[in-house]
Amino acid sequence: MKKVIIFFSLLILGIAISSFSKDKKIENDNISIGISSVPSKEDSHNQNYNIPFTGNSFNGFKEAVGYKESQGNYNVVNTLGYLGKYQFGKSTLKRFKIHDTHLFLNTPELQEDAFIALCSVNKWILRKDIKRSVGKKINGIKITESGILAAAHLSGAGNVKKYLRSNGVERFEDAYGSTIQHYLKQFSGYNTAFIEANKKPVL
Repeated sequence: MKKVIIFFSLLILGIAISSFSKDKKIENDNISIGISSVPSKEDSHNQNYNIPFTGNSFNGFKEAVGYKESQGNYNVVNTLGYLGKYQFGKSTLKRFKIHDTHLFLNTPELQEDAFIALCSVNKWILRKDIKRSVGKKINGIKITESGILAAAHLSGAGNVKKYLRSNGVERFEDAYGSTIQHYLKQFSGYNTAFIEANKKPVL
């Protein structure tokens, strides 16, 4: 009888160890997948990710943009060297006196502040175009302030200005195929009144 009990005890122990090992492998595989498949700007632009909706507030706007750019990953660097959750270029960071890219990638608060600062600058540059264009339709897309600010994040305020003033004739497409038109549509309708137009915002 003792031998039978010992046998079944060992059998149960073996199944438990096997199950634990399997779970551990799945967990490790997920960790590996998470690290290796962090979306680059290329991935996020070329695939139709379901951007989570967190409301029409400014917070909802920035989270939607951040998800589109990097799936919300503060540490990602894409194939063209764009950095962080909002995929900043180094030249844009220098405008805000950010020179340490390692510090930038590892400081979420700095990335959030830089995004707000860039929105403020773009809103200042495009203030006349926002006033003239919001509410109109261009190429079938209703123009909103949030769409304009998102498009400026993608292409730069100058290219958005050209698009709006040419009534959609002057277009822009980035290296991965994303367009001003797509951003105007995808990020329309958010409340970006929180952003103050500012030529020289301070972080």
